[in-house]
Amino acid sequence: MFCLKPLSICEEFINQLNLALKEGFNKSLTLRQRIWLSICITGILITNSVCWKRFERATLGHFKSSSLSKMFCRSKIDWSNLLKASILHLLKTYRIHYGVLALDDTANERSKKTTRISGVHKVKDKRTSGYFNGQEIIFLLLITDKLTVPVGFTFYEPQPDMSKWRKEVRQLKKQAVSKDHHPKKPPIDINFPSKQKLALTLLRQFAQDFPGVKIQCVLADALYGSKDFIKGASALLNTQVISQIKCNQKVQSKGKYIRVDAYFKSNPGVLKELIIRGDKQKKVFIHGARLTLKAHGCKRFIIALKYEGEENYRYLIASELTWRLTDIATAYTMRWLVEVFILDWKSYEGWCKLAKQQGVDGSSKGLILSLLTDHCLLLHPEQKALINSKLPALTVGSLRELERMKAVVESIEHLLGSQKSNAIVLQLSKKIAEVIPLRSSTKHRSGRDLGRLEPTPSLKYRAA
Repeated sequence: MFCLKPLSICEEFINQLNLALKEGFNKSLTLRQRIWLSICITGILITNSVCWKRFERATLGHFKSSSLSKMFCRSKIDWSNLLKASILHLLKTYRIHYGVLALDDTANERSKKTTRISGVHKVKDKRTSGYFNGQEIIFLLLITDKLTVPVGFTFYEPQPDMSKWRKEVRQLKKQAVSKDHHPKKPPIDINFPSKQKLALTLLRQFAQDFPGVKIQCVLADALYGSKDFIKGASALLNTQVISQIKCNQKVQSKGKYIRVDAYFKSNPGVLKELIIRGDKQKKVFIHGARLTLKAHGCKRFIIALKYEGEENYRYLIASELTWRLTDIATAYTMRWLVEVFILDWKSYEGWCKLAKQQGVDGSSKGLILSLLTDHCLLLHPEQKALINSKLPALTVGSLRELERMKAVVESIEHLLGSQKSNAIVLQLSKKIAEVIPLRSSTKHRSGRDLGRLEPTPSLKYRAA
């Protein structure tokens, strides 16, 4: 695919972004910066990478890689507010005033030996149980009844001496060396915060930047099921926080502490139909109780849940005790949308395919460009028409394919530049519409019911 000028949807998006930047932060983009950003987003859509050489080849040398790289490194763009302005524009366009926040982290593999890309470290590979060199990113997503939009990110890097200590302890355990001869645990370095602390920082930043959005609940997986995170997130947003715990966590029953799986073995779940992500109904075995969780030192709503056909239960915990059991379980099913977003982002939005920008700023700016591409597609005319009509939204992949073909059409139109070319261009556009079907997305909740995400007044006495 090739293009000789930025795509029209990218130019329109950047112009709208510039207006949002003026209104929200009293900043603006120069004409040169607007053209450069339009080229970058067009390049990401066409090449599926953040690579200046690929952008140069895609534009047939019209935009030089050296010039694009120089703008990336030296241009005084207000990067800190660029993503915020884009989010504000999306919220205003779709009139979004409430939603659910979901957290998750992912790793992006890099080369075996790299010293200049920021935050690269050894990461556990879930597929092979081995390790690879990569960067870890924590994402914050806003899930609404219209769309699912990324609203924050941060990079995670483990404390080097802590990783070294854990490795030494594992080796000594294998050799059956007693704890007395283990090395002392190094002190916590505030320059390397944990994933839970980074997640709380993202939530705090969102609450400060977008006070007009009411958060109905916060969703996170088992990694964020700690006492500090649940308590901190609940206090920050004054809302329900739903996560998971392991089966060996202990709860109080009849005056003594027992494992959570042992408790629910004695109190098995009943078969019910649950609405999954406001879309399909599935049969699940479910049971819940408000129990004192030893690790948290207080009562939590604990739910045992497994889908029909599964062998083992998963255990959910909720901070707010006044919610109904089925409302908590239904809300937690939406956490899967983060997985869908990450899959889409890795597949179609460039940063994970090829992005070799160096240093902390390089990684951060490149990722912002990638997320702006996601926002640009959320404001695509086809997408807006469906969402405003409360119909299922379109997939990132099908919209990207459509725009790649449109890039060719717009380039031909630009080359011919005469009235005689209009018939040719119109015929070509019709053929593209026939060849490339637009597919419905399961990531966005447009046209679907999110369910009841609020406390039940009659259950207030259970929280006492």
